[in-house]
Amino acid sequence: MRAVGSPSVTEINIAQPDFFKELDHQLSTTPLADWKTYLRWHVIHNAAPALSDAFVQENFEFYGKQLSGTKELQPRWKRCAQSANQNLGEALGEVYVQKYFPPEAKARAKAMVNNLIAALRSDIPTLSWMGPETKKQALAKLEAFNVKIGYPDKWRDYSKLKIDRGSYLANVRRSLEFEENRDLVKIGKPVDRSEWGMTPPTVNAYYNATFNEIVFPAGIMQPPFFDPSADDAANYGGMGAVIGHEISHGFDDRGSQFDGQGNLRNWWTADDRKNFDERGQCIVDQFNSYEVEPGLHQNGKLVLGESIGDLGGLSIAYAAYEKSIEGKRPKDIDGFTPEQRFFLGWAQVWGSNQRAEAARLQTNTDPHPLGRFRGNGPISNLEVFAKAFGCKNGDAMVRENSCKIW
Repeated sequence: MRAVGSPSVTEINIAQPDFFKELDHQLSTTPLADWKTYLRWHVIHNAAPALSDAFVQENFEFYGKQLSGTKELQPRWKRCAQSANQNLGEALGEVYVQKYFPPEAKARAKAMVNNLIAALRSDIPTLSWMGPETKKQALAKLEAFNVKIGYPDKWRDYSKLKIDRGSYLANVRRSLEFEENRDLVKIGKPVDRSEWGMTPPTVNAYYNATFNEIVFPAGIMQPPFFDPSADDAANYGGMGAVIGHEISHGFDDRGSQFDGQGNLRNWWTADDRKNFDERGQCIVDQFNSYEVEPGLHQNGKLVLGESIGDLGGLSIAYAAYEKSIEGKRPKDIDGFTPEQRFFLGWAQVWGSNQRAEAARLQTNTDPHPLGRFRGNGPISNLEVFAKAFGCKNGDAMVRENSCKIW
């Protein structure tokens, strides 16, 4: 720790002790020459995207073509934009939000978040499978949610980071050192809950269990997730379901182990946890049945948390949409009812092309299901979807044993 410039450290929290036991064993039994080869390879691999064309191409041959099935390298301008976001994300974000995320967009997103939280607040007391004490704790956690939308209140100071027109690799390495040092100086100081784990231009969102916060960068507030020119039905089916997804993470198989202050604490009664796990097993079984290719299925246990998020998020978003229209049902548009437009908004989020290699890699390593299963999986459990499209028992999009969380 001293060698990397750390302040004095009095204790270390080893989250995975078994890993370090095995590492200790390997350090003492693997020849030093092998370690040197291993570490030298990692240095080159990590630096490859910032090195000359021969390194870039060789790295792409394996990680792009072989592992993911990608046929061609992205153009340099795209890779440079991604590098700027990765290494100077909040500086780039400050410019991004000035151009693409006006205050009214943030206000509209905040209103959607408030409606979804209100929908879950109304739903929890009605749950038949959850007892009064656990309901009380769940509502307390919901009220303690911290919501971050668009961008940080205070922008990061990059004045100590040197960027010049010399070596691109040197710029990247100084950026990594800058971030490392920024983390090291936090040691021994209070946790800064205002920090963001994603940059403002990022097309993504997240729930942080130890902060009990839901975070929606400005980058995701664009089509197909959110379209200012679209009606509320489509936007609640897209962005609203994403918001509901992140809220649901606070109560999924992992997030539910943390309380409203972000402490790892069991706030469930034994019976309620058993009931919750049974509902989770229904989702595990559902996704285990999805075949990616002959002989390869989704791993229901691996994708459980994200699938709980999708199912719960859609249910909450639909309830929030109904709350938002206050009983004044909007007109049909282009022949589609508002209920149908809600689910079309969801489907458009997950419509994508994916090569077989990438699908195989994602199935084996990623807790997110493939897009086609995320699109069809959760809605096949919902009565409101079946009603919207006139589906009946026995149809492909109506599950015989439907799963339900919220």
